[in-house]
Amino acid sequence: QANMGAYLSTFASAVPTYLYGTLLSGQYKIPNIYVEVQAGFTNTTPVDAYRGAGRPEATYVVERMMDTAARDLGMDPTEFRLKNFIQPDAYPYETPVIMTYDSGDYPLSMNSAKEMIDYDGFAARKAESEAKGKLRGIGCAAYIEACGIAPSAAVGSLGAGVGLWESAEVRFNPTGSVTVFTGSHSHGQGHETTFAQLIADKLGVPIDSVEVVHGDTSKVPFGMGTYGSRSLAVGGSAISKAVDKIVEKSKKIAAHLMEASVEDIEHEHGVFSVAGTDKKMTMGEIAFAAYVPHNYPADLEPGMAENAFYDPLNFTFPAGTHIAEVEIDPNTGEVEIVDWVASDDFGNIINPMIVDGQVHGGVAQGVGQALLEGVIYDDESGQLLTGSYMDYCMPRADDLPNFRVSTTNTPCPSNPLGVKGCGEAGAIAAPAALMNAIVNAIGKDIDMPATSEKVWRAINSN
Repeated sequence: QANMGAYLSTFASAVPTYLYGTLLSGQYKIPNIYVEVQAGFTNTTPVDAYRGAGRPEATYVVERMMDTAARDLGMDPTEFRLKNFIQPDAYPYETPVIMTYDSGDYPLSMNSAKEMIDYDGFAARKAESEAKGKLRGIGCAAYIEACGIAPSAAVGSLGAGVGLWESAEVRFNPTGSVTVFTGSHSHGQGHETTFAQLIADKLGVPIDSVEVVHGDTSKVPFGMGTYGSRSLAVGGSAISKAVDKIVEKSKKIAAHLMEASVEDIEHEHGVFSVAGTDKKMTMGEIAFAAYVPHNYPADLEPGMAENAFYDPLNFTFPAGTHIAEVEIDPNTGEVEIVDWVASDDFGNIINPMIVDGQVHGGVAQGVGQALLEGVIYDDESGQLLTGSYMDYCMPRADDLPNFRVSTTNTPCPSNPLGVKGCGEAGAIAAPAALMNAIVNAIGKDIDMPATSEKVWRAINSN
């Protein structure tokens, strides 16, 4: 049953259906899955996409179920997961719910996270907490996400009315600087840095010579925007394809100027050389020649600007394991997160600092979901009772631990950069990991949000 709220927003119906049901295989070899979603209208706030959008719900269902199954079988929850993971040699792996996972190494992420948190030493830490009159619990979530949305043909078959390509233009200026026009739009993810790094790496220009232009409809090409952790996998791939066109044209100019065949021109980081000789030219020299074509191939247009559209071959499937450790005061029900580790597989990484920040932010939102944030309506009148931040509690800095994050890497074979999305991963993994830790500590199942009052009542109930 899916509560859609009082009326339907544009994207609402996709959240509890396509973005939820298609991820119910998780990281596991589950032979049969059946999901049917019935949506209904109520007096509540309309539903729309929020960091993860359907994927946190799918992960929560699967990962809480995995912990319950392990407990019923008398197995360690991590060992139960390892026993049922899709193995690294199984790709491409088609799940019973449409998706075809193209790469991954789930045991590697799980074992990495266990080592980071000293999983085997938990029993000793639990005993120390008990000596202080506290309850201690540990819980994990082995999540997977389908993002980098997505092949136009795939979403079209599900009823979408748009194509989900992305576009870009890369313009090399006569002075040697580069302007990138992207259809993606940054709202804090650091596109200006990451996209500039792509250009600097491929064309050998200083990163501060790259300008990234987005959001100006009088300048940028058509674009589908930023959502579904698609900016780098789709938008960045469009930029990469435009750069490839720049390189191919530059090879023809270099061959002409150095009196060689195009087949003999080699390129690396913005330097074009003739194979087997010491002849070479820089990208800046070639761009200048393109705008001052005094000695220029007769069949080639002047200038150095290329457009590209990129339609992804598949979703990307970032995955990993987050493990949370909590200490609970049974007298108050207060939950303290004493440790948090994450081992994520985002494929090739362009900027590690940005990736770490994205994981931190996602986990913070997931912690808020699990511990604090709840919308409450009056049972009789339907009136919203948590209408301000005095009543609706969001996480603050002192609610969060010092996250320890790491990455593994199975490059994505479905886009030219080998990247996978990272922006939503923390919010997808965090609620299940934290709730599993709380349940492990108190020995009773409870629902989100695990407020102090709710935890205290669970501890003191028969």
